[in-house]
Amino acid sequence: MNKTYTVQYGSTGIEFELNFKNRKTLGIQVQPDCSVKVNAPIDSEIDKVLSAVQAKAAWIIKQKDYFTSFLPVTTPRQFVGGEAHLYLGRQYQLRLVTSDTEGVILSRGYIHIHSPHKDAENLGRLLNTWYQLKAESHFRTILQEVLPLFHRYKITPHTLHIRFMEKRWGSCTPQGKIILNTALIRAPKGCIRYVIIHELCHLIQPDHTKAFYQLQERILPDYVYWKDRLERVMI
Repeated sequence: MNKTYTVQYGSTGIEFELNFKNRKTLGIQVQPDCSVKVNAPIDSEIDKVLSAVQAKAAWIIKQKDYFTSFLPVTTPRQFVGGEAHLYLGRQYQLRLVTSDTEGVILSRGYIHIHSPHKDAENLGRLLNTWYQLKAESHFRTILQEVLPLFHRYKITPHTLHIRFMEKRWGSCTPQGKIILNTALIRAPKGCIRYVIIHELCHLIQPDHTKAFYQLQERILPDYVYWKDRLERVMI
């Protein structure tokens, strides 16, 4: 049965899940959701496991900080007239239009939501449906634009799925399925491009190792800029 332990590093507590497995060495993984998993040989002593995690505490915190900056953060919206909403990195004000038909139109610095109902739940549904349609179009286009950068690596994404996610901008599977967060359509195109490249790099280097970051920098030399901009703009 897996158990959770905590080690202290200065004023920071590092909680981790400990798994005993049939392996020779101890491994520490920081997941994209910032959880920490430790896989230890079956005969490991708890004190030695805790000491090993303590020794890697600085690295663990650095990894957690990295993933924290990559998590979606959205200020709660009220869906009222004049409220600012993002689309491709630009802010647009909402205009609520009473209409017998429902729909969303982008025009002259405004996002117009047409609906006979003005409750926040319905308006949010309409806007999210519009975001989904825009994401389907833009994400697939950007994916095709960046794929030639990976020509030498001979990778081919199997499928692209776009849906709202709470804890990630994107993810991928070993089988080549790329999953992107619909909410990413609110970010500048350069940020979307960065996230797609990030996930494509994982088809070559699955883990966040030094080799992964070297590959990402080779494909997108200014990835740090776009990563930081994604963190700043998506609030």
